[in-house]
Amino acid sequence: MPKMNMVQAINSAMATMMEKDPKVVVFGEDVGYFGGVFRATEHLQAKFGVNRCFDTPITEGGIVAAAIGMGAYGLRPVVEVQFADYIYPAMDQLVSEAARMRYRSAGEYYAPMVVRSPYGGGIYGGQTHSQSPESLFTHVVGLKTVIPSTPYDAKGLLIASIEDDDPVIFLEPKRLYTGPFGGHSDEGVKAWAAFPASEVPEGYYSIPLGKAAIVRPGQAVTVICYGTMVHVSMAAVQETGIDAEVIDLRSLVPLDIDTIVESVKKTGRCVVVHEATRTSGFGAELSALIQEHCFYRLEAPIERVTGYDTPYPHAFEWQYFPGPKRVGEALRRAVEA
Repeated sequence: MPKMNMVQAINSAMATMMEKDPKVVVFGEDVGYFGGVFRATEHLQAKFGVNRCFDTPITEGGIVAAAIGMGAYGLRPVVEVQFADYIYPAMDQLVSEAARMRYRSAGEYYAPMVVRSPYGGGIYGGQTHSQSPESLFTHVVGLKTVIPSTPYDAKGLLIASIEDDDPVIFLEPKRLYTGPFGGHSDEGVKAWAAFPASEVPEGYYSIPLGKAAIVRPGQAVTVICYGTMVHVSMAAVQETGIDAEVIDLRSLVPLDIDTIVESVKKTGRCVVVHEATRTSGFGAELSALIQEHCFYRLEAPIERVTGYDTPYPHAFEWQYFPGPKRVGEALRRAVEA
């Protein structure tokens, strides 16, 4: 089985679906001849032609609006927004049109489309290239939000997203595109070895949306995370030696609440980790759900380890987002409470 990094796995997912289904089209800024700013669409135009993989003007609202129309009339568009920070001009189309299409037409029309976008920090992109806006999308009824943490999951989840009949926001941790942490060996590279998922099948396979993965079974505390923070959390567990159960959500909406509840009831303790800012981050929703479902089984307060409530810093980004040290401190507080 070939080994792929996340960029290659995402490229393979799109190529696989374009071969399988002629209704799948790929477009966005520089995704054609150039192959995308991170090369995720490399060679797709050469292989499938300019009618199925093409460049667009720099207009995120227009890109998403075109995808909605294509989806409503039978195509399955996969669009790329170069950075998640650039997606805000398309929010009206996503919230008022794509997310409402099925409901407002009583099921006559729907929007089978995927919006791919790199998100998060780790490449010194500064405040306009490093944001983690996932909680904004989870608040919108009608949108699905998916975030992979490994190449294997990235391909399987993207294929499932393309096949889904509802609009999917597919956020790709750019810090994981070509390896674990961009050369910062002290930030959990060891954890990458715990994931044999760098082996990725060349052909078709899918991973169901809404099914979390228990990447490390444990008894002492439950760690709930997604994206890059899966690897950071695994590194923290290795460094502390705490017998933690690590859950990779994989999709935030739909959410696998059953796996979360079963784990927290078993361990009685929980640490939630995400890179996005703390206030109104998805960790707040997770904390509320755990409190609602597991209150009488909790042995300690739920811990949240997150980014800070500040614009994303350029020079200090490795202090901004959670690393193994901060996660490890939360793990100790949880098990010692």
